[in-house]
Amino acid sequence: MTPPAETDFDDWLTATHRASGDFTMLFVLLGITEATVEPLRAAWLHVVGDETRWPDMKRLFAGAGVPWSAVVFYRAGREGLVPDDEARARLASLSRALHEDRSLIREGEFFNAEGLRLRLDAA
Repeated sequence: MTPPAETDFDDWLTATHRASGDFTMLFVLLGITEATVEPLRAAWLHVVGDETRWPDMKRLFAGAGVPWSAVVFYRAGREGLVPDDEARARLASLSRALHEDRSLIREGEFFNAEGLRLRLDAA
């Protein structure tokens, strides 16, 4: 039985899974200050089913060992699940691009530490 959605993240994950089935997502933990948005750590996760909820993700993020303010998620590809080697390559490419251009956050699904949707506005 799928647990109820309690955050914007939960709503996004269940809607994405309903629309596309199992998929691989890339995510980047971010540190946000009044003046900056900094990529901190990045990883990928294969989403099989729609049972993952925000508390599960926060436990996963704790393993990164860094204080974080927000996270941005991207689907690794339209094909759904991608092999680990491909996910690793796509994540490396995304990480390089985000370090060069923070506006790419707008192309992902951006959430704060409470799992609520954020929007990145131009400075």
